[in-house]
Amino acid sequence: MAKTQRTKVTKVRFWRWRRSPLRRRSDRLEAWIVLCTWTLALLGGVSAGWMASESVADGIASRRAEVHPVAAVLTQDAAKTLALTASGSSTGTVWAKARWTAPDGSARTGPAKVEPGSKTGTAVTVWTDRTGKLVSEPATATETKLEAAFAGVLIGASAGGGVLLCGWLVRELLARRRLADWDAEWKRIGPQWRKRMIG
Repeated sequence: MAKTQRTKVTKVRFWRWRRSPLRRRSDRLEAWIVLCTWTLALLGGVSAGWMASESVADGIASRRAEVHPVAAVLTQDAAKTLALTASGSSTGTVWAKARWTAPDGSARTGPAKVEPGSKTGTAVTVWTDRTGKLVSEPATATETKLEAAFAGVLIGASAGGGVLLCGWLVRELLARRRLADWDAEWKRIGPQWRKRMIG
């Protein structure tokens, strides 16, 4: 029966944190900078993204609370062909003039999006603010979630990336300082080393 050799299992540590007689104070400082940078980038990115997402969602919700649908009547026939956007696609609706009553009782008119081919007198719904001014339709719940999520991801990634960039700049300054120290040390030790090598 063959004997199996026992292998010694060593703990895997982060290379920056290993004990070494060659590790300098600047190496330890760099390890702390990396740790703090990543921690701040993750926590800051997540919290900034969450706050941005909440802010966008609250803004859209408050806008939705300020507008309301109003019954209107077309005052002209709508076009029968769909309007094309700049990208060449159609929105499925056309613009036609509509009339509605404002909260103060006055009659208002303005353009409204309607189905193609709608006739004069057709009942449509328009969105107005508290003064009766025509506004665009507010975002749906799905659109609100999508917009808030997109804003959160964008702001969170930007905040985290900004922290990582700052950490990288600090590490670059530390590396330059280390190179300057090495250069100064070599200027001091170099002549002695050359004498010893030449004899």
